[in-house]
Amino acid sequence: MNDWLQFGDASPIPTDIPTLFLALLLAFMAGQLFAWIYMYTHSGLSYSKNFVSSLIIIPITVALVMMVLDNNLVTAFSLLAVFAIVRFRNILRDTLDTVYILSLIVVGMAAGTQKFTTAIIGALIAATVLLLIWFTNFGARQRYDLILNLRWAEPLSMLDRLQPFFRRHALKTILASQRSTENDEETYLSYRLRLRDPDRVDLLLQEIKEIEGVSGVSSLKAEDESEV
Repeated sequence: MNDWLQFGDASPIPTDIPTLFLALLLAFMAGQLFAWIYMYTHSGLSYSKNFVSSLIIIPITVALVMMVLDNNLVTAFSLLAVFAIVRFRNILRDTLDTVYILSLIVVGMAAGTQKFTTAIIGALIAATVLLLIWFTNFGARQRYDLILNLRWAEPLSMLDRLQPFFRRHALKTILASQRSTENDEETYLSYRLRLRDPDRVDLLLQEIKEIEGVSGVSSLKAEDESEV
């Protein structure tokens, strides 16, 4: 069995197994590094856990692609043709869905070019990483419970009027976005709130609508936030 796995590549240039493991391990570590950096530096309103997971698996898949191509021009053009067909027939809006398709294509190419050992090892490592990401819920970053959007019709110097409200309902408040109209008559504000009691969102919305100068109130729960 070990001999079959070691010499399982029937292609003209078999893959060096230690090199394959080293390449995939290095790709995994690099993906981890960039995923953690992205998680801790992301500051936009939209955050996608699936995108973070993709940052880990994409380098592994690309490393496997390069192992399969192995300076073979015919295989490279075949791979481009497969990608073109998949892209034409399917529009994948989720980054992680795209990664699954890409990984399966590469494993199929490895098997089709008779790099059986590369296909087996690559599929097992990619599947293990994907299961690890799912099991650990990697990329989940729920530092707040609610996104609160509102229009403020008073001068910005009077925003302190909202502070007692925020202190009453939130453990932590972050002003994530601020945009004023041309004449500065109104300001659109977006807050991130870590709530004292997540079950009292209805009361929070009711109270803020009663504050003078506040209008156009809307909210979005953290778990409902998606990449746009």
